[in-house]
Amino acid sequence: MRVPSPSSHRAGRILRPVGAPGLLLAVDLGTTSLKACLYEVGGDRLRLRAAAARPLTLVTAADGTAEQDPDQWWAALADAVPDLLGQAGVGAPAVAGITWCAQMQCTVLVDRDARPVRPALSYLDQRPTARMRALTRGGPRVAGVGAALAGPWLHVAGGIAASAKDPLWKYLRVADEEPAAFARVHRWLDAKDALIARATGAFVMSTDSAFATFLADTRNGRCAWSPWLVRRFGVEPAHLPRIVGMADVVGPLTATAAAELGLVAGTPVHAGGGDASLIGVGAGATTLGSTHVYVGTSGWVSTVTDRRIVDTRSMMATVPGAQPGRGHYFGEQETSGKCLEWVRDHLALDEVGVYLATTERTTGPDAESATLIDYLTRTIADVPAGAGGVLFAPWLHGSRSPFEDPYVRGLFLNIGLDTGKRQLIRAVVEGIAYNKRLLLEAQARRVAPSHVLRFAGGGAVSDATSQVLADVTGHVIEAVEQPQYAGAAGAALVAAWGEGRYPSLDAAAATVPVRARFEPDPSTRAVHDRNFAVFADLHPATKGLFRRLNAPAT
Repeated sequence: MRVPSPSSHRAGRILRPVGAPGLLLAVDLGTTSLKACLYEVGGDRLRLRAAAARPLTLVTAADGTAEQDPDQWWAALADAVPDLLGQAGVGAPAVAGITWCAQMQCTVLVDRDARPVRPALSYLDQRPTARMRALTRGGPRVAGVGAALAGPWLHVAGGIAASAKDPLWKYLRVADEEPAAFARVHRWLDAKDALIARATGAFVMSTDSAFATFLADTRNGRCAWSPWLVRRFGVEPAHLPRIVGMADVVGPLTATAAAELGLVAGTPVHAGGGDASLIGVGAGATTLGSTHVYVGTSGWVSTVTDRRIVDTRSMMATVPGAQPGRGHYFGEQETSGKCLEWVRDHLALDEVGVYLATTERTTGPDAESATLIDYLTRTIADVPAGAGGVLFAPWLHGSRSPFEDPYVRGLFLNIGLDTGKRQLIRAVVEGIAYNKRLLLEAQARRVAPSHVLRFAGGGAVSDATSQVLADVTGHVIEAVEQPQYAGAAGAALVAAWGEGRYPSLDAAAATVPVRARFEPDPSTRAVHDRNFAVFADLHPATKGLFRRLNAPAT
């Protein structure tokens, strides 16, 4: 692997040789927090030496706004690094490389100095609905896009920007509505790529993030900007960065960035990838046909495939993976673990507050999350499966798969006089699992999910949630160790594989340990099958009502 010459950056700085002994710093940039981890890689078991998390702010509004401040991302990383080094008992020279995992489809427009010209537009931002419809109309529609455009677009890109939340429409909205900011744009980047630009001065985008713009030609295993699509939508070609592989070293850490982060100038910086591509690696699910489930702020079901698959009916497609020739057939749930945060803030805060004051587990980067999971585990374990017939739809910010609907919202169904708070909380956990079953059944039309599902994300910390997922889906669930850090783990393993520390990515992923295995309880099957059949009918029965409540007035 070629490493950029130090002379192309800052004179007098020596770039560390790739693969040098030492720890890898893996940064997981999520929606609600930034997690920074130090890993030992190269052995037969992945070892986390230290972890530090910092909260992030997501600004939302009723008009569909969902924005974040990239300067806050950088400040959170700078604040976390000294904590990491202190926990590990090492100095900055022990960090042999830096890599990244991040939320995807975030639109970050930066100037020549890699500074944002406006706040980053989150994957949850859905303001450009009217613009999307205007630019994709014409004849019968496929996934909301005129068929005359959808067909060739799918053929070239392997997917289409069929949601107002897709980055293309956000880019065009800024171009139309914020001309002063748009005039300062040097590059259009995804979330982690904005951090890379600030760290190295290099403007790049990993293959998975380029795919998710739906402006790249992904035919025959390649990923390159499509001149036709770029022209078709009026995107400025100069705004598009260089596309790189997820294992690539894209530059050394500059002296300025090193001083701000408390690290050593010249440290190799890898491209990393998006959460959709790397969490499966961190869950140990990289072999063909293997499936993992993720419950973090968002959630998904993903199966490894060697084919480019698109299902416009279920709004699923194959996202490029780190390994050439392999990708992830991917179905996303917009709010998954976010529903558990909603439970904490609006259903259980009074009791959780008491619990937080009495528990001994109130230290560490995920103390609040850990104690919430402990509370939920104790609470719902005593509630019978099926939550007394109460159902919860986990669509707090719309739905992307297996149906695209920006207007649908969460709901409880079948509350009675005898319904208590514990049943409502269990219904939320089961609703998240029912939605995963919807995704699994939709995936099965094109690719058979594996019987054993690897489980990652903060939701996988809980035995109760893991067992509910097994019971609802009928699959064996293997919850990985430290599942809340699966994104960072995947980034570290991909970087280590790229450096030659493992013979293959499958060998790297095999070092991910499993903490517990959960078999489906057959005694719960009947009640979950009954509830799921009703859950599957919820969106068809209510979508018209949600549109009347939430669609903009015309």
